[in-house]
Amino acid sequence: MLSVIRGGRVVDPTASRDSVGDVWIEDGRVIDPPGREPDRVIDAAGCVVMAGGVEVHSHIAGGNVITSRLLLPDLYVSEAAPDGHPFAHAGGAAAWIGSTYARMGYTTAVEPAMPPTHALGTQLELADIPLLDRGALTVMGNDDQLLQLLRDRQGGNAVRDLVALSVAQSRGLGVKCINAGGASAFKDGALRLSLDEEIPCYGLTTRQIMGSLLDAVEAIGVPHPLHVHCNNLGLPGADDSFMATLDAAEGRRIHFAHAQFYAYGVSDPANPGTGGFRSAAERIARAISDNPNATLDIGQVVFGQTVTVSLDILRQFAGRKGAKPKKWVLNAGDAEGGGVVPFLYRPRGPTSSLQWAIGLEIMLLSTDPERTILTTDHPNGGPFTQYPRIIHLLMDKSERDREIATLPAIVGERSGLPGLEREYSLSEIAQLTRSGPAKLLGLADRGHLRPGARADVAVYGDDTDRTAMFTAAKLVLKDGVPIVEDGEVVEWRAGRTLSLTVESDHAMEKRADAYLTERFGAGLDSFAVPDAAFGEGTENFEAVPCRA
Repeated sequence: MLSVIRGGRVVDPTASRDSVGDVWIEDGRVIDPPGREPDRVIDAAGCVVMAGGVEVHSHIAGGNVITSRLLLPDLYVSEAAPDGHPFAHAGGAAAWIGSTYARMGYTTAVEPAMPPTHALGTQLELADIPLLDRGALTVMGNDDQLLQLLRDRQGGNAVRDLVALSVAQSRGLGVKCINAGGASAFKDGALRLSLDEEIPCYGLTTRQIMGSLLDAVEAIGVPHPLHVHCNNLGLPGADDSFMATLDAAEGRRIHFAHAQFYAYGVSDPANPGTGGFRSAAERIARAISDNPNATLDIGQVVFGQTVTVSLDILRQFAGRKGAKPKKWVLNAGDAEGGGVVPFLYRPRGPTSSLQWAIGLEIMLLSTDPERTILTTDHPNGGPFTQYPRIIHLLMDKSERDREIATLPAIVGERSGLPGLEREYSLSEIAQLTRSGPAKLLGLADRGHLRPGARADVAVYGDDTDRTAMFTAAKLVLKDGVPIVEDGEVVEWRAGRTLSLTVESDHAMEKRADAYLTERFGAGLDSFAVPDAAFGEGTENFEAVPCRA
C-alpha cells in the first residue's frame, strides 16, 4: 500500500528538515515521492511528524526487573494485550511497557543489562513486549571467565573471542560494563572501588578490565560503543570517576550510562567528607563536547516513588540503608550480583531537587544533543513515562522557572539551572530521542525519515503544552501500520528483537563449554538462546550487522 502523511510539520534533523511537507510510505519503508496517487492519505495538518522514538537505556526485562515487580507490586500497573504469554500481563510487564512507549511515539527500546547466564529468560521476556522492536546489551566485566583470561594474560585475541562468543550466545545488541571488577571486590569486603584499585583474587583493576572490553568491542565491530557504568555512582566526587574513566578510554569510543549520577562534585573540597555535593554538570558537558569519541545518556531524576535495579552490587548494598519502604533484595551471584532497592525521590527534598536539576542542566549545557540521550534509567531515576514532562521543561524556560520556584534554595545555590535561558527546539528534541539513540546503537534504518528508513513514525498534535503533546501521540505507525490513534492502541503487533550478527571462534566455544561444564555442571548449549524457544515458525530476531 502506498501512503502519504500530508501537510504536517516534518522534523528530521538528519536531513536538516523542519518544515511543512509530506512523508511517503510503501512496503513499510519511507520512500521518495513516487509520482502516483496514494492509496491512503493521512492528514497531518497542524501536527508535528517525527521518526519513532528510540530508547537506549531502560530496564524492561531480566531477573532484577522481575524481582522489583515482586518486591513492589503496588508500584506497577497492568494492561491486558491479546496473544501474550501469561507474564506479559503482570504489573509493569510486557503489555504495559509496549503500549505505554507506543502511546508516547516510541517504537524501539533497549534493555541495557543482560548477564549471559540469564540471557534466555531476558530474551523470552523481551519477546513478550508488543508493538516495539527491542534489544539487550550483554553484560561483561565481572564474569569469572573473563577475569581469569586477564589474570592469566591470555591476550587481546582471547578476550575478543570470549566477548564475541558471549554476545553471539546471548544474542545481544551490544556490550555493557558495570563497575568492572566491583562484584568480585564486594565479595572480598570492598565497599568502594576506584579505577586503579587492585581487585583481590584477580590482581586486576577496573581500568584494565574496561580497557580490554573497549578493545574487544572495537575489534569485533560492535556498532554501539562499550556502554559503561562507572565506579562510585551517586557519591560526592563521582565526577572525578567519570573524568578518570573518560581519560582511560584514550580516544576509544565509549558511552556513559546515566551520567547524571556522576555529575556530583564535592561541595566543599576543603572538607570533602562533610559538605555533600554540588552540580558538576558543566564539567561533564564540557568533557563530552571536547571528546567526540564519547556519548552519554542522562538518567534524569523525577520526583516520586520508584525502585532502583542494578547489577552494581557495591552501590546497591550501600543504598539499602536509604530504602523506602524498608525492604530490599541483594544477590551476590557468580558473575554480576546486584540488587533491588526501593527509593523515594522526595518532592521538594533538597537532595532529590538537586539531582533533578543536575540532569536538566547537563542537557541544557550540551553542545550536541545527538550525543546527549534522554533517559531516566527506568526505573532508577524514575519511570520512562516522565519523558513528556522532561521534554516540556527543556523546551519551556518559563515552565522550568515555575517548577524551580517550588523547590528548595539549594537548586540555585549548588546548580546553574536557574540561570540557563536555553530552550530546546523540536529538532533538538528529535536528536535527543530519535536520531541520536538510533545512531548510537548502529540502527541506520530508524531515527530518521529519509528514503529507506523503516516507516516508524510518530505524529503529534502541535500543542504548547508539550507534556500533553508527547504523552499521547495522535498517530503512531510501526513499519507503516497504524498502532496508535489519538493516544490509544488500535492494533497489537509483535515487534522484533534486534541482535548483532557476530561470528564466534570455535576454539573459544570449546574453552567456554569446558569452563561452564566444570563450574555449573552444564555446558555452553545450556546458556544459548535458540530460535526454537520462541515457538515454531516464529521469527523473533532481526539481524543487525557489525561495523566493517
